[in-house]
Amino acid sequence: MKKLFIFCVCICLCTASAYADFKDWALTPPMGWNSWDCYGPTVTEDEVKANADYMADYLKDYGWEYIVVDIRWFVENDKAGGYNQTDPIYVMDEYGRYMPAVNRFPSAADGAGFKPLADYIHSKGLKFGIHIMRGIPVEAVKNKLPVKGANGITVDQIYSTDLQCQWLKDNYTILRDKPGAQEYYNSIFDLYASWGVDFIKIDDLSRPYHKDEIEMIRQAIDNTGREIVLSTSPGPTPVAEAEHISNNANMWRMIDDVWDIWRDMDELFGHCENWYPYIKPGTWPDCDMIPLGRISIRGERGADRMTRLTKDEQYSLMTLFTIFRSPLMFGGDLPSNDEFTLSLLTNEKVLEMHRNSVNNRQIYNNNSKIVWTAENPKTGASYLALFNNTDTDGNIIAVDMQTIGINGKYKVTDMWSGEELGVYSGKFSRALNKHGSGLYIIEKQ
Repeated sequence: MKKLFIFCVCICLCTASAYADFKDWALTPPMGWNSWDCYGPTVTEDEVKANADYMADYLKDYGWEYIVVDIRWFVENDKAGGYNQTDPIYVMDEYGRYMPAVNRFPSAADGAGFKPLADYIHSKGLKFGIHIMRGIPVEAVKNKLPVKGANGITVDQIYSTDLQCQWLKDNYTILRDKPGAQEYYNSIFDLYASWGVDFIKIDDLSRPYHKDEIEMIRQAIDNTGREIVLSTSPGPTPVAEAEHISNNANMWRMIDDVWDIWRDMDELFGHCENWYPYIKPGTWPDCDMIPLGRISIRGERGADRMTRLTKDEQYSLMTLFTIFRSPLMFGGDLPSNDEFTLSLLTNEKVLEMHRNSVNNRQIYNNNSKIVWTAENPKTGASYLALFNNTDTDGNIIAVDMQTIGINGKYKVTDMWSGEELGVYSGKFSRALNKHGSGLYIIEKQ
């Protein structure tokens, strides 16, 4: 009995340690590139490498590090503008685990999987990520494939058609209470760990909220012993599940897909207002990908284009994402960036705020004037973000500086331009263009 007690204590301690340690893998908000906005479900190996090369050359020194292959990398004949759900050709192994389509990822031939591509990205000093859907492949169930490591159990014994994803029918729900269910998740994450995956985005977990599968995924990642950052998607994740998601994932979507239209930004402000109390090191509410630069080359929404957001709107998007400390996953094709787009990704002062600021919070939001603030924990300076959420130029936004703890005189510097605006006292106000913003460092004098 004593030996059994000691054994159980050891297991509990080991599990608790793994459960907590995952937060150390993303102490600052993850920053990277994701293939979805520009290539939808059709990205190829050469395109992934081209974006990795650009990141290594122009962005890595600023903290950008993840290269993420988004949805359906295991389908040979997917299409732009949606998904091929008529006659998809899936690629999977004998255990019902998806494998990269070799016609799109040639280095995956002969069962190599994503390891050669991950090795290439790691050689650039970057990290590699993939997207999957929750659950078990429908094709694997039809063929009654065995669950690796589950002693003769087949995948048709662990699934349910209940709560199948409504917009993509590739997978079924996995039933946690079935023998072999955890082993299936363990098997796919063991495979991903062997490839060198550092980041995984898992879709259809948040709406509705799939608590059982999230916990199985958490356990499977911890079992690998590899530091794999977990991102759940899409949104909106229920705020009522804030504690649970914080204890299981590194980042989670607050909203459905954000595209290059202002109404998506308008909606995002409300979600940020609900979620800012839960911004913590290692666990980050996620504003979604950044739809800037050249998007929809073969994407889901619209034709090949540079973002439709105006320059003022692009500044507003980046200002909100950074003062909120959202993960930054750029959605455009990096090699197609112009100088302006690159400047939005490489402003050192703004990225320092994004990495290190504390007490990030909204001061007020009256649907036309929105104010956010945060602090620099090293210098004691304050950050101030103003947003004109109207269709009218010249909207004046004024802030009583006492509301952010500033009394007396203070110096204001524009963070995007670096211009020192002068020394002020009392209220601070700016007239902003429609959908425009301002981002400032406030230093007491």
